[in-house]
Amino acid sequence: MPGNPTILVLNGPNLNLLGLREPEIYGHETLADIEEACLELASELALSVEFRQTNHEGQLVDWIHEARQSADGIVINAGAYSHSSIAILDALTAAGLPVIEVHMSNIYRRESFRHVSYVSRVAQGVICGLGGHGYELALTAIARILRSGD
Repeated sequence: MPGNPTILVLNGPNLNLLGLREPEIYGHETLADIEEACLELASELALSVEFRQTNHEGQLVDWIHEARQSADGIVINAGAYSHSSIAILDALTAAGLPVIEVHMSNIYRRESFRHVSYVSRVAQGVICGLGGHGYELALTAIARILRSGD
């Protein structure tokens, strides 16, 4: 693949509170810490990464639509929208890009409503329960998918 593939890393509601919000579940790492680690790894993987966060469902949908023209893949932690947003599922489906879903916590060790993710229906892979490291694993996975053409 010529040039550096662009990966859009999207973060949904409440992820701006990482490091402050329920550290017993989400840890002490901030979203800025995770972004820094992702940018460092992206350089090693020859990826360009755009890291974004919003608390608004429509903004996530707009960014996913934008990705159709500007990105080669999406890493997404849609937060609670993972479990409720058909609009995000539809946008990801329409984007036609490789998607890796990330969750900081192990959603299967939590409330039963978190066990269902609409995002998972379109994702090539799901990483959960590994905190911020999950984002790095997602970047590694999507780089491999893009380079293999799978």
